Amino acid sequence: MFNIGDKIVYPMHGAGIIEGIEEREILGEKRKYYIMRLPLGDMKVMIPIDNTENIGLREIINEEEFETVVSILKGEKTKMSNNWNRRYRANMDKIKTGDIYEVAEVVRNLLLLDRDKGLSTGERKMLNSAKQILISEFSLVRNLNEEEAEELIYEMLKEENDV
Repeated sequence: MFNIGDKIVYPMHGAGIIEGIEEREILGEKRKYYIMRLPLGDMKVMIPIDNTENIGLREIINEEEFETVVSILKGEKTKMSNNWNRRYRANMDKIKTGDIYEVAEVVRNLLLLDRDKGLSTGERKMLNSAKQILISEFSLVRNLNEEEAEELIYEMLKEENDV
């Protein structure tokens, strides 16, 4: 169970801070919810407490895990399908896990692919979504604003890959 003030990640949405725990009745059913504020876009999300394991809610990464993400971003592009449809599905599956390492791999691979031969509209949207998830977590881990977190990602990629 998480507490008010905890920094957590909601897969497919990104990182945020629990601002409250409330009981609400929705469609005649009373449930407890985490009220989470996502700093990017200043959105609030209600997450049913009894469903957190199924959703994949987790705490944000620590400094050691942050360094692992950095090494992934600086790494070589991994082999991906040449078929954009298969590649899209494989990348979407990675993003849905909520695993920061998988998301970092998707961001790195798509940015490098974009540099080499460009992305389809769908893959560009996917890249932007994955990047936002990464940015939201980086901003909470390192106490950065959105622009600083995004710049940090690009700097990491440039160091090894000349993006």
